[in-house]
Amino acid sequence: MGRGVAGASGHLGLDTAWWSLYHAKYFSARGRWELAEGVLMKVALTTIKRTIAAAELLLIFPAVLFMTALFVRNWQPEQYEPAHTAQRIVTWYAARPRLGLWVLLIASPLAVLVAGSATLLRTWNDDAALRQATRHTGAAIRAPLATVLVAGATLTAACVLAIVAVHSLTD
Repeated sequence: MGRGVAGASGHLGLDTAWWSLYHAKYFSARGRWELAEGVLMKVALTTIKRTIAAAELLLIFPAVLFMTALFVRNWQPEQYEPAHTAQRIVTWYAARPRLGLWVLLIASPLAVLVAGSATLLRTWNDDAALRQATRHTGAAIRAPLATVLVAGATLTAACVLAIVAVHSLTD
């Protein structure tokens, strides 16, 4: 019977015990812990990034809804749908300036912009593969979904803040 790595998978029966003894002798518990710690850290960072992406999408949604309603209400006369519903949304925001303007149209997009920029900067600095993928446009399409969502939400927040700022300055 051979005594190789193939035995560790249990194909040869008795080799599994030999491989366990060999592994315990030549690989320290500290080395296995460092490997497990690295894997756990990577899983934790992925979970954090997905959580940030979900939170950013939730925070930016009210501003996107308002901007979309502004656009849709000008498509056709107000008595027709969807312009009527869009006008009701705009009226709701206008009736609540503290909640509508300050929280939903300024504070939330600003929070998305700050958190998204920080997340993207950290990801850019920590992930050499992302930098490499960005250099190759075709490879950038294969970027992780959470990073793409964070980038999209951050860009949307910047656009919303720019629109609100221009509108506030002109009034």
